Amino acid sequence: MAWLKPVTLEGAGVRLELLDERHLDDLVEATKDGKLWTLWYTSVPEPEMVGAEIQRRLDLFAQQLMLPFTVIEKASGKAVGMTTFMNVDATNRRLEIGSTWLRKSVQGTGLNTQCKLLLLTYAFELLDCIAVEFRTHFFNQQSRAGIERLGAKLDGILRSHQIAPNGTLRDTCVYSIIASEWPTVKAHLMFQATRPR
Repeated sequence: MAWLKPVTLEGAGVRLELLDERHLDDLVEATKDGKLWTLWYTSVPEPEMVGAEIQRRLDLFAQQLMLPFTVIEKASGKAVGMTTFMNVDATNRRLEIGSTWLRKSVQGTGLNTQCKLLLLTYAFELLDCIAVEFRTHFFNQQSRAGIERLGAKLDGILRSHQIAPNGTLRDTCVYSIIASEWPTVKAHLMFQATRPR
């Protein structure tokens, strides 16, 4: 039986839907807001590669290796980014929230916090995860700060973990939230999600 099933998660200002080709035009536009693909320490597709990235993620979903979401900003009704459940270990009830990117204009608005609250609630309360991981490049200070604001703890750094597209070696910071921490993390995120920006 499939552990990861198509689901729509909805919060105050955001809706997470299963990634779909119908989101293509909005997502191409979203990558152009801030030229996100030019950031060397993260992986956002170039505008002409968004369609291939949608298909790649959907292929991984078909293999139960990923559950990819489109991030829909409810105020505009537009797709503003992607996020996923990935590195899925159904046997040990663990997964990673990652491959997340959001258009520049919604960064820092609280939208990402709302997304993480929805994803973590689903992971811990419906999938009964024992741990949820987050991974990011050592030099992606914005991502690391955001992960730490969620309440995740640094498990360690995988040195020379991957070869980046530009040929440099990536040190990967691995964070996690475990099930026993979830009630406190949830209270914190619910408070953050309701604060005016």
